Amino acid sequence: MHAVIDQRRYLIPFRSGLLPQIFTGTLVIGGGVAGARAALAAAASGEVIVLCKDEAEVSNTAWAQGGIASVLDAHDSFEAHERDTFDVGCGLCDADVVAAVVTGGPDQMRRLADMGMPFDRTNTGEIELAREGGHHQSRVLHAQGDATGFHLQHTLSEGLRRNRNIRTFEQCFALDLISPSDEPGSPVVGAVTWHPKYGLQMIWAKTTILASGGAGQVYRETTNPRVATADGVAMAYRVGATIADMSFVQFHPTVLYLPGAPRSLISEAVRGEGAHLLDESGIRFMVDEHELAELAPRDIVSRAIVRRIAMTGGTRVWLDAQHIDDFPARFPSITEELSKYGIDPTKERIPVHPAAHYAVGGVRTDRFGRTDIPGLLAVGEVSCSGLHGANRLASNSLLEGLVIGEAAGRIAGQTAAESASQGPIAIVSDIRPSEHGVLDIDDVRSSLRSAMWRNVGIERAGPMLTDAVEMLDFWSRYTLDKIFDSPDGWEVQNMLTVGQLIARSALWRAESRGCHFRSDAPEQDDAYRVHDCFKRGRAEPVREEVVMPSESSP
Repeated sequence: MHAVIDQRRYLIPFRSGLLPQIFTGTLVIGGGVAGARAALAAAASGEVIVLCKDEAEVSNTAWAQGGIASVLDAHDSFEAHERDTFDVGCGLCDADVVAAVVTGGPDQMRRLADMGMPFDRTNTGEIELAREGGHHQSRVLHAQGDATGFHLQHTLSEGLRRNRNIRTFEQCFALDLISPSDEPGSPVVGAVTWHPKYGLQMIWAKTTILASGGAGQVYRETTNPRVATADGVAMAYRVGATIADMSFVQFHPTVLYLPGAPRSLISEAVRGEGAHLLDESGIRFMVDEHELAELAPRDIVSRAIVRRIAMTGGTRVWLDAQHIDDFPARFPSITEELSKYGIDPTKERIPVHPAAHYAVGGVRTDRFGRTDIPGLLAVGEVSCSGLHGANRLASNSLLEGLVIGEAAGRIAGQTAAESASQGPIAIVSDIRPSEHGVLDIDDVRSSLRSAMWRNVGIERAGPMLTDAVEMLDFWSRYTLDKIFDSPDGWEVQNMLTVGQLIARSALWRAESRGCHFRSDAPEQDDAYRVHDCFKRGRAEPVREEVVMPSESSP
């Protein structure tokens, strides 16, 4: 394993006493499903500030076309939902977390309905349940077909706006979590932030919840919005938190693939309604790949597509949804997006290709969102709770954000309410100017994303991963020592840090499991049936045992 590049504690030099000071009980970094749900729970016990990197409704949550998985049907069961989660997670799901999230689903669905979430319903008024990849039962709730994420984000954001205990700071970039010292285990006491109007600010909090979302922008091809630049994992790494299972990056099998067009998601639900994947010759190839065909787990479908493209010499495959009744009404957002490019899904096939979609790994937490750093919790995609294991079951992520988000918010709020008030702490970040030359930060970003896609993508191999680690280490030496004064530079520094973690984890994990596939080690190896946990300053990961199901569990 290569030596770890020294990662400085803070991205910028500052003296806390010279900056504006803001105080709150609970600070939530991120306003997506997990952050918003956590903030609402924490607000029951006191003041909360929610930081949003962009506008409040710009997040991976808002872009989610899939639904929310929850057991609501009498023919379904918690045990069946847990079993599907374990199956897709390939032996790395922590049983206590799976049980807590799955059993917490129905209550969260009721609360959302009470808040005005417009779930799709049957003619009799019952919530309509769909089936998606990896699920053996229909248990996925949607809103306006493929606009579930948009409506969920809107519903929760309205809840934030109506709550008098919550202040939302938009366009506010969190640079770093702050702690009284650089010693391992030093508690988090807030964050240093930057706002285009107000500049640098110190936000002091009794508890801090990291809910900053995913890392899709680390890859050239991604479904994630522009804001998903892995900031939260990088911040947590710099403060000394444990980072786990970073090799597991889920690639969505079907995104619109046209030259120059954004990689717009074509929801799993389209295949759930019966759409078929066809190669350049019109052959439906997934029936020979898995018993669930197009509804196989996403990693299997993504790899099958990549191999089929290589076999046929093409650049894409086709999603055929022409036989789906009333497609425009069922998928209005997708229909509208396709119409921008002159594609009518009721009359022609949709060109698709896989893209990076969801970071399974992240900041290691328990089922309440607690990290190993006092005062810091993490929820949602930035976290690694152990729910997803080695691969995420479709539509379990929004459920996790709701269930663990509420649990973390409740703990954070109660802890803040019981903690004594304290004034600001003198924190000085002295950073010497870089001795290296000037960088073209846009070129670094582009090169990083291309290298990650090429070497740490859907199919990996030891030599490619070694090359990636060496490239990222080299770029880091000339990038992580720089002092930038805007989010463009800070984002690239964060992306480099997290790219290193993904590549190092993938190189260490010399097996194939879930959404991590190595062509030079194509089988699962029981020696790697552990969580691989990295910490700042440590080259090799520590192995953490998986919490296994009891004999009475699924």
